[in-house]
Amino acid sequence: MNKRVAVLGASGHTGTFVVAELRRRGFTPIPCGRGTDLDAAFQDADAVINCAGPFASTAAPAITAAIRAGIPYLDVTAELEVVRDTFAGFADAPIPIVPAAAFYGGLGDLLATAAASSWPSLDQIFIAYGLSSWHPTSGTRKTGQVSAQRRDGRRVMHTGGTLRFRDGDAPRGSWTFPASFGTHDVIGEFTMADSVTIPTHLDVPEIDSCMTANAVADLHGSSITPSPGLSSQRFVVEVVARSGTSERRAWAGGQDIYAITAPLVVEATHRLLSGEGDKTGVATLGARFHPADFLDALSPTHLTGSW
Repeated sequence: MNKRVAVLGASGHTGTFVVAELRRRGFTPIPCGRGTDLDAAFQDADAVINCAGPFASTAAPAITAAIRAGIPYLDVTAELEVVRDTFAGFADAPIPIVPAAAFYGGLGDLLATAAASSWPSLDQIFIAYGLSSWHPTSGTRKTGQVSAQRRDGRRVMHTGGTLRFRDGDAPRGSWTFPASFGTHDVIGEFTMADSVTIPTHLDVPEIDSCMTANAVADLHGSSITPSPGLSSQRFVVEVVARSGTSERRAWAGGQDIYAITAPLVVEATHRLLSGEGDKTGVATLGARFHPADFLDALSPTHLTGSW
């Protein structure tokens, strides 16, 4: 597919993976650094992928420019407030918009949609994130600071069918992950963008989540991801969907949460430009594409698991 894709933040950590994956898939990347004239850059592009955080500053201007150019827009934000704002502000946009087509927001959404299957409604979705380590990029730290400021330092959780703030200490426990990842101490109510993407198309009042405690400690530490290149970090994401007394599970594992974002967003770009899931307006990976088929396309090169 000889298509040109503009990449905002192409020189960043995640952007570097995205550019490489685009080239591997036969696309021509158009790298866009900060200060690039978006209208000029998008003029000859067939789609745009935004990898430039904090997305609270970059998403809306990039979407508006993509609308003027008449091309699909995708981003890799993990900022749940940005995902919420994108749905609120661009629901009737005349182009396809896919926010959070990434490890956070996209992968959990696909797994939850696969687990929910034909159930018309659910009582709860639980997401367990297992990371062997987490050395955040400088971009992750900056976006985290922006989100924390917007919440006044409070936690947030999807409960009672909406996002609500939480005070006090997060609950702690343990979780036995699938495959060989094992049992780990976890921090509960660790809400990420999946808690915004999932309820946009699945009827679920409660979404809870947890993260391995060692990864939370790393996140609050001072080290950052060395640049660039595939890290040794391993991850497992398990989703449990519950409806009445029934329960379904789906999970996926792989290497490097930043690296896996590239095949996720590029696969979505490929499908959109092929005419699949290309309805206009804002919709997530799980809403636009058949989740099992999408995940199958990334297996076993990028993901292993059961969905």
